[in-house]
Amino acid sequence: MTSTIPPTGAADTPSEAAANSFQVDLRGLVDLLSHHLYSSPRVYVRELLQNAVDAVTARRAHDPDAVVRIRLSAGAGRVTIEDTGIGLTAAEAHSLLATIGRSSKRGGEHGLETTRQEFLGQFGIGLLACFVVARQIRVVTRSARDPQAAPVEWLATDDGSYTVRELPHEALPEPGTTVHLEARPGAEEWTVPAKVEQLARDYGSLLPYDITFEEEEAARATAPGSVGAARPITDRPAVWDRPYATPDARRVALAGHCTALFGFSPLDSIDLDLPVAGVRGVAYVLPESTSPAHRAGHRVHLKGMLLTDRADNLLPDWAFFVRAVLDTDTLRPTASRENLYDDETLAAVREALGARIRTWLAELAASEPDRLAAFLRVHHLGVKSLARHDAELLGLMLPWLPFETSDGSMSLEEFAAAHREIHFTRTVEEFRQIAPIAAAHGLGVINAGYTYDADLLALLPTVRPGIKVTELDAGAVTDRLDPVAAEAELALTAFLSTARIRLEAQSCDVVLRAFQPVSVPALFLDDRRTRQERDRASAQESADSLWSGILGSLRGAAPRARLVLNHNNPLVRRIASIPDPALAGTAVESLYGQALLMAQRPLRPADSSLLNRAFLGLLEWATHSTGTEGTQK
Repeated sequence: MTSTIPPTGAADTPSEAAANSFQVDLRGLVDLLSHHLYSSPRVYVRELLQNAVDAVTARRAHDPDAVVRIRLSAGAGRVTIEDTGIGLTAAEAHSLLATIGRSSKRGGEHGLETTRQEFLGQFGIGLLACFVVARQIRVVTRSARDPQAAPVEWLATDDGSYTVRELPHEALPEPGTTVHLEARPGAEEWTVPAKVEQLARDYGSLLPYDITFEEEEAARATAPGSVGAARPITDRPAVWDRPYATPDARRVALAGHCTALFGFSPLDSIDLDLPVAGVRGVAYVLPESTSPAHRAGHRVHLKGMLLTDRADNLLPDWAFFVRAVLDTDTLRPTASRENLYDDETLAAVREALGARIRTWLAELAASEPDRLAAFLRVHHLGVKSLARHDAELLGLMLPWLPFETSDGSMSLEEFAAAHREIHFTRTVEEFRQIAPIAAAHGLGVINAGYTYDADLLALLPTVRPGIKVTELDAGAVTDRLDPVAAEAELALTAFLSTARIRLEAQSCDVVLRAFQPVSVPALFLDDRRTRQERDRASAQESADSLWSGILGSLRGAAPRARLVLNHNNPLVRRIASIPDPALAGTAVESLYGQALLMAQRPLRPADSSLLNRAFLGLLEWATHSTGTEGTQK
């Protein structure tokens, strides 16, 4: 008999309306699967393995004493898979193999409902997905539920037609199913034995039944019933579930597994054991630091079958320093069966896996500080990312997390012991300018310009009550610097007035202090509000008339930046003694430009113009002075 895929019945309808059946173009469906649902034709091997596993699982449920096996072979543009599973009758072949959307896992009629709950076969695509590589599919099957039923051959081609015929009993003496695929032109590469074997290992290494592979030539040369040429595909139990003589032996085995699977030797490994959620696996710690924006692809098996090796929603975002591999029976696949469906169950599992990684960190802090220190040297960013939302963990990690401070690189615990009042800068550049001066004057400053550090410092007072944390501003630094003697500052009143006038256009005040190190002639100080106002003014200078008016209306009353002149510096004292106000003003502009460059502040057009003017002014003064001296000689 010949049919078109799928043969669907019409429901009864009122007499005035005739019912029609949907028709499915199989070639169009295969194109849809190949180009829009599946990422690669490689999934056909998964479909073959999944159908075989379902069949032998159902056979075990029907007959617990049955001997079940699955054998896969390939060669010369052909792929064959044999199982001793539940098998099908002719009616079931019609109903199940050729009907889009009908799954044998959805009810008790065909006895396969015990194989899986809400798992891969749920979408009813099944064997037809193999047409992504096959020109023809031939299924020979015999039912274990009906011993009197004859074996059945179901033969389908990619034009959407199939035939079903009964075979003599001797054609298949025992229950089970054999599926033969014949490659379509252009898809032969997917049936090369080495590729089929590798795909089978990739997808099926953790499946619950023994699966073997052999090349078809070797199979023909082997005596009937012999498996001498067969190679095992499954490798159970999973490496994380095997017994080991010592913890070190287990650690070595896991490291080897990570190298084979992911291509790197892990810094450490973390067990991911959630019995309530039906999850078992391991997370491997990357040996090198990585960006917080990096989303590692994790490897997820669903009841032993590989679902995806690119799951990026399995772990919390802060756990970017690990690659995980696990097996689960609770999570749902997407329609393509190539990723996890992001639902409430996955959210709960993700939170629980994150808690397991957090517990691992706490255990290291309590009992294995050397391993924790080695981990934090590489991955402190990941821990900081987690700790900014977890005050308890921050408290545990305080002795270990490194920060850049005015006293050198050290932990927050050490720094807080020396400074009850902690200041911080929001940019790396600001810190590097301030740090030497702050250290010389006993001011405790932390560089919070790195990722997460400002968040952790904001949380610090809740973990260590009594510690005050404030953002560093120009006033705080200036107040810590030594004032100049009143009579000395009075003598420089005219110079300071000239300096303030020359920098008025830059919205910068000028103050005189004495500070260390002596080698620093001037210090440029501002705060966040001042920087915002500078950015607004810079944007206004280069904007068109419309935007210039808008930006002008946003002008705020931000505190002015400060140029702090170091009275201890010999150059500053010489400039302050210059009798020519114009030359002294040019020298002050040069000090302002040098301080901006030292602070690595972005230069506004007005700043660039000032630097050019000061440079040319000093050149003119130097050349004029040299020329005068030559004339006098």
